[in-house]
Amino acid sequence: MDQAIRQRIENDVKKNKVMLYMKGTPDAPQCGFSARTVDILREYDVPFHSFNILTDEAIRQGVKEYADWPTIPQLYVNGEFVGGCDIVTELHESGELEKILGKS
Repeated sequence: MDQAIRQRIENDVKKNKVMLYMKGTPDAPQCGFSARTVDILREYDVPFHSFNILTDEAIRQGVKEYADWPTIPQLYVNGEFVGGCDIVTELHESGELEKILGKS
């Protein structure tokens, strides 16, 4: 991965407590998995920053390499990779996501 792309991703995940790489935007998701992840985050009423990977192919590929995770969306909390939609959903249903987000 290009060093500038890596630096950009690192800046995003470190400067934003909750960072979501997704397809589309929170108000106009472009896939069901991104929409589901946004809906879950909104249930906790936490501010989050997002990036639409459909607008930048280098970031789209870069986040996959950065997290060693092949799919989008990707959620980071406090600079740590949490997972994609399936893991976020499981954490939400088990109550663990609330702890990760610092809401409990």
